Amino acid sequence: MLSEHLLFFFSALGAFNGLALALYLWFAGNTSLAQRALAVLILMVSVRTGKSVAFYFLPDTPAAVMQAGLTACLLIGPALYFFTRASLSSTTTLGRTELAHGCVLVIVALTLNLLWPYAGHAAIWHGPIVKTGTWLWLAYLLVSAVLLLQQRHRLPAGTARRLLLAVHAGLWLIWLAYFTSGFTSYIVGALSFSFVLYLCGAVAWAWRQGQAPVEPYQDRRIPAEQAATELQALADLMTRERLYLDPGLTLSRVARRLGLPQARLSQLLNDNNGTSFKQYVAQLRVSETQRLLLEQPGQTLEAIAEAAGFQSLSTFYAAFKKANGCTPALFREQHLARNPQI
Repeated sequence: MLSEHLLFFFSALGAFNGLALALYLWFAGNTSLAQRALAVLILMVSVRTGKSVAFYFLPDTPAAVMQAGLTACLLIGPALYFFTRASLSSTTTLGRTELAHGCVLVIVALTLNLLWPYAGHAAIWHGPIVKTGTWLWLAYLLVSAVLLLQQRHRLPAGTARRLLLAVHAGLWLIWLAYFTSGFTSYIVGALSFSFVLYLCGAVAWAWRQGQAPVEPYQDRRIPAEQAATELQALADLMTRERLYLDPGLTLSRVARRLGLPQARLSQLLNDNNGTSFKQYVAQLRVSETQRLLLEQPGQTLEAIAEAAGFQSLSTFYAAFKKANGCTPALFREQHLARNPQI
C-alpha cells in the first residue's frame, strides 16, 4: 500500500509542478518567444502525463481528462519544434510559416475533439489517434534534432543552451518511456517526466552555482585599428540580423556570434567605444523607435517600445529622453508638424 502511495506521489508530482511552471513561464513579465514556447511544451507534457496518472490510479477517469491528455500527446512534438525554432532565432514574433503551421495543428486537434469526442469514440482515441500521436512526436523529435545540428552555430549561450539541449534529451527519454511501456509499466512515462523535470532544474541550478565569473580584462587597450575592425563587425551583425530587437539579448550571445571572448567584447565596448553593452543596445533600440514613431504615427508608444526590444515603458522613456532630450510623444509631434506628409 505504501509503495502505491509513493508511486502516485512521484508520478503526479511532475504533472502538477509542470502545470505550475508552465503558467509561471507564460505569465511572467517580459517573456520571450522561446519562453512562451517552452511554457506550451511543458503544459502539453504535463497534461499528457497527468492523464497517465489518472488513468493508472483511477478506474473511472472522466472522459474529458482522457480526451485532453491524448490531444496533448498530438501537440508535444510540434511544441518542441516551435521551442527549438524560437531558441535558435533572434525574432520576437512568429513568422507566417510558423503561424500557418500552428493554425493547422490547432484546427486538426479541434476537429478531432468535436467530431469524435472520447466519450463516444474511445476506441478511435486509443487506436489510430494514440498511434498517430506517438509517431508524430517521434517525427518532430527527429526534425528538431536535425534543426539543432544544422543551426548549431546559432545555439544560445550559457544556461539557455544547456536548457535547450536538456529539454531535447528529456523529451527523447519520455517518448522512449511511453513507447516501451508495454514491456515495463504504463506509469513509467509519467515517472520519467517527473525525473526529467527535476533533473533539468537541478542541472541548471548547479551550473549557475558553479559558473565561473567572467574574467575582467586587464589594463590593456585593444589597438585602434583592430578595435575599429571588430566594432564594424559588431555594427554589421546588428544591422544585418537586428539582434537588438530581442529583449533577452545578452553580451555572451553577441560575443559568441562574433567569435570573440565575452571579456574582449566587453572591453571593446567599454574601453574603445566608451559605452557599456547595455547602453550600446539601448542606442540601437532608440534609433529603431525613432523610425517607428514616424513611420507608424497611429501606433501606441507601448507597442513601439515592445517592437524595438525594450522590456518596459519606463526603460524606453528614460533611454529615449537621454538620447533625444525630449519624450517620444513630443519627438513624434515635432517631426510630424514639420513634415505633415509623413
